[in-house]
Amino acid sequence: MATRNAGQQVMATIFNDVPELFGGAADLTASTKTIFKNSPHFADDPTGRNVFFGVRELGMCAAVNGIAVHGGLRPFGSTFFVFSDYAKPALRIAAIMKANSLFVFTHDSIGLGEDGPTHEPVEHLMALRAVPLMTDFRHADANETAAAWRLALERGGPTFLALTRQDLPVIDAARRDVYGGVSKGAYVLEDAAHPQVVLIATGSEVSVTLGAAKLLAGDGITARVVSMPSWRIFEEQPDEYQLSVLPADVPKLAVEAGATQVWWKYVGTGGDVVGIDRFGASAPGKIVMAELGFTPENVAARAKRIVKR
Repeated sequence: MATRNAGQQVMATIFNDVPELFGGAADLTASTKTIFKNSPHFADDPTGRNVFFGVRELGMCAAVNGIAVHGGLRPFGSTFFVFSDYAKPALRIAAIMKANSLFVFTHDSIGLGEDGPTHEPVEHLMALRAVPLMTDFRHADANETAAAWRLALERGGPTFLALTRQDLPVIDAARRDVYGGVSKGAYVLEDAAHPQVVLIATGSEVSVTLGAAKLLAGDGITARVVSMPSWRIFEEQPDEYQLSVLPADVPKLAVEAGATQVWWKYVGTGGDVVGIDRFGASAPGKIVMAELGFTPENVAARAKRIVKR
């Protein structure tokens, strides 16, 4: 299930329980999946909870901030992640004001495919993670999406969710406390006795990294897989927890379909990053991801190099 579709299911499920949730998209409702199907449009009916903002990302996010600061509602605005560039001044002001603004960004990576470099975000995750007080979420599957939505509502404050266009495998929630893990920002998804390498991933790359860990196990290399849906929340955790997830004495490989620069704070000089420091390409999403190195085989090969070093 694509995490944008999972997000729509979450919105439908909490519709009655969170009556203050109110918002819409910048003319992309059908693509971002951010509509309450059983509610009218606010412009037609003042009891409606859907807003069709039109093609004005900056105006939309500014309006979301105004509604949030006024109080009484928990507003959200939605568009493709790459178009967060247009809204950046409003996103920054949301953080300065500590507004309860929620921004739902979909089509979160090169995995969106054929629309090509103009629509494929690369530097956007790092840019918004750098905004002080902004909580980030990039979740790995439907269960992490549900957890992120819950945490966004519980925490309050300026928050963005980055969701996929493409379908992703669903993590077995029966074997893991997914909400508990996401509430810490990062958590151990798969582990091994005495891991020789730690593989850290976010979003759609988590499933790729799980595949790489299986390949490494077949070659006798033990790997820990860490899902890191929120940098901001992870950095709020005590040092003891952070080191329990990312032990200092084990080499690390980060995997994310975005700019690599700040990942080095986690992997160190002895680690490596499978990321993107170029623009994307126009092709089916699976082909773009594979051509740019987001396959279990490539991740496993990069991890082997770290272990050998």
